[in-house]
Amino acid sequence: MALKLASDSEDLAVAHEINVTPFIDVMLVLLIIFMVAAPLATVDVKVDLSVSNAQPAAKPEAPVYLSLQSDGTILVNEEQVSAASLGSAIEQATAGDREERVFLRADKTITYDEIMQAMNSLRSAGYVHVALVGAEGATGQ
Repeated sequence: MALKLASDSEDLAVAHEINVTPFIDVMLVLLIIFMVAAPLATVDVKVDLSVSNAQPAAKPEAPVYLSLQSDGTILVNEEQVSAASLGSAIEQATAGDREERVFLRADKTITYDEIMQAMNSLRSAGYVHVALVGAEGATGQ
C-alpha cells in the first residue's frame, strides 16, 4: 500500500474558489418560472358593491340625495334634472352651501362611468363632500 505525503507535479491543483455557475443557472430557471407564473396568479374578480353591512351613519335632518336610476334618469331629491343642469339643481337644493354632504344613490345596473360622471359634475359645481349610499345588508355575511 502506497501513501503519498507530498504533492507531486502531476496532481491537480486544488481550486479554492466556489463554482457559482450552477447556482446562477438555477436562479435563472427560477426567475423564468416566476415570470411565467406571476401573471397567471392574478385573478379577475367580479365586484358587486351594492350591499353594505357597515353600521349606518347618522343622517342629517334634510339630506340632499342625488339618485341615478337604471333608465338614466337623474333625480335631485325627488325632482328630475338633466345632466347639464345637475350643478345648478344641487346648488338650489343645498341653498348654496358647498360644505353640505350630498348623498349619491345609484341603481345596481348603473355603470361605474355614469357614477363618475355624476361625481365629476358635483366636483365641478364645487361639491366635494359626497357620500355613497348602499342598501343595508344583514351583518355577518
